[in-house]
Amino acid sequence: MEATSTRDATGGTGGRSVLVRLDGELLPFVAPRNRVESIRVPHDGTASLGHLVQSLGVPLTEVGQLRLDGAPVAATERAAAGGVLDVAPVRFPERIRQRFVLDVHLGALARRMRLLGIDTAYHNDATDEELLDQAARQRGVLLTRDRALLCRRALSEGAYVHASDPAEQQSEVLARFEPTLRPWTRCVPCGGELEEVPKAEVAARLEFGTRRCYQRFARCTACGRIYWPGAHSPGLRRIVESARHRPARPDRRGGEPG
Repeated sequence: MEATSTRDATGGTGGRSVLVRLDGELLPFVAPRNRVESIRVPHDGTASLGHLVQSLGVPLTEVGQLRLDGAPVAATERAAAGGVLDVAPVRFPERIRQRFVLDVHLGALARRMRLLGIDTAYHNDATDEELLDQAARQRGVLLTRDRALLCRRALSEGAYVHASDPAEQQSEVLARFEPTLRPWTRCVPCGGELEEVPKAEVAARLEFGTRRCYQRFARCTACGRIYWPGAHSPGLRRIVESARHRPARPDRRGGEPG
């Protein structure tokens, strides 16, 4: 029989508790001292199962199925003392979403998502309260690498971005939410939608070479920036192609806890 690692977080008082078993993919969210196969958490019978999980540092946005004594349960339910709670990570793809709000640390990801035509709100000076409010008003998913932000009561819907590299972040978001891609339809700096305009309307704003060589133009409905086919650099094209031809990905989250 294999040995298991269990930590007692009750302070050795012998009080009422619930044994929480986190899937290995959720362990990075918890404090190093709690990164064990199971942890005994104090429980007075009033806190919800979701509260118990978040008390360990795991945002509920990253939690998939909960099982209490082997039976599926909701995060709002309560456990009797002595119960065993198994916590699985969210599975990919989770659900289709089309609108996103990004925190101040995800500027490069925001530009990539806008390039792909995804509705992406981003401001590099937004406060936590502004992000929470905007996500609620716009019914968007708040993407962040701030775990504490995902545990806020005011959060309507959110997700933790695990990767630190923008290309990997892009792959992660596309795999988790499967938004519709409409490349070249949004302004990368501001996120506004682009609309085609007659060349005559924008000719005065064009360089001579651009005016001579191109006939089709689009303008951002929000900030007025002008776009034309030649403005697409090879690097931007590679980003679009990587999103369009990304391989089908099975659930990367692994199996349910035992």
